[in-house]
Amino acid sequence: MVDSKNKVISIFFRNSIYLILSIIVTFCVSIKQSDALPHEWIGVPKSEYGEQLWDKQSIKRNEDGSVRVLSKFIPKTRSEITNNILYTMDINCFEKSFRDVDISIDEVNSNLNNLADWQDPNGDELILGVIGQVCRVQN
Repeated sequence: MVDSKNKVISIFFRNSIYLILSIIVTFCVSIKQSDALPHEWIGVPKSEYGEQLWDKQSIKRNEDGSVRVLSKFIPKTRSEITNNILYTMDINCFEKSFRDVDISIDEVNSNLNNLADWQDPNGDELILGVIGQVCRVQN
């Protein structure tokens, strides 16, 4: 009798743990997906290579004073290899520099690299457009 009671209690606790873990995983996945839904894409002037958009809803101020924003490059000529590319960019508005801290083809599989090097836009019209617009909105 005691063994069967212990067995029932053990099964109950094991099932309870599985249920709690399932709820946590489901909740985390739905949060990740809901973060990816709302966008307010703003385009910069197009170039010969395509167009660049940035998401006004994604702007966040970093601890170092730079600004983080989600940006999307849409190449003029698309193929399987050149789909839309998403960039998570940090922008230094004072130096007009940037760094791509994540590059991906979707929002779910991101891998932030906060140690990326700061770069000069080197005359790139699309990047300069994003820097200019984001910095105007942020200031």
